[in-house]
Amino acid sequence: MKKISDTDKKPILLFQPTFVTTAIVPLQPQEKKIISEQERFITQVERINQMAEELEAAILELKAIANKMNTQKRCPFLIKEICKNICQYFAVSIPWVKRKSDESFILTTRKVDLFRAEREAALLAQQLRQQTKKRLASQRHRKNKNGAEADTKRFFKRVLVNKS
Repeated sequence: MKKISDTDKKPILLFQPTFVTTAIVPLQPQEKKIISEQERFITQVERINQMAEELEAAILELKAIANKMNTQKRCPFLIKEICKNICQYFAVSIPWVKRKSDESFILTTRKVDLFRAEREAALLAQQLRQQTKKRLASQRHRKNKNGAEADTKRFFKRVLVNKS
């Protein structure tokens, strides 16, 4: 503690000492949590399925990275072997635990759909193209309808003007 003294005054303590009147409770070993075999089983099922989801995400990320690397390559025209895809894809499945209707479980596999994103993007693009075609067709129809009415009015005005 640092004391500041002044010739006319008493020393001033910068920090006042505090006294603790309660003791810290020592750490006690935690009571062993008694869980049933069924709870352990359910916990393990959830853990397997969580790990499967993480593995699926990691696989899809690997594919995204490989696709990015393939599109960023600058291939020389003479060396075709270098331009091959960096990764090939075969059917992939991951372990999965399913619960049946009778409350029993099945340890099985679940297929990882590696090309779902591409299919969804193609479907969305197709839907947008169809919407654009419909919108353009309706605009053309309105334009033609309005244009035809205007042309008819102009024609009759000319006829009336020429006859008078």
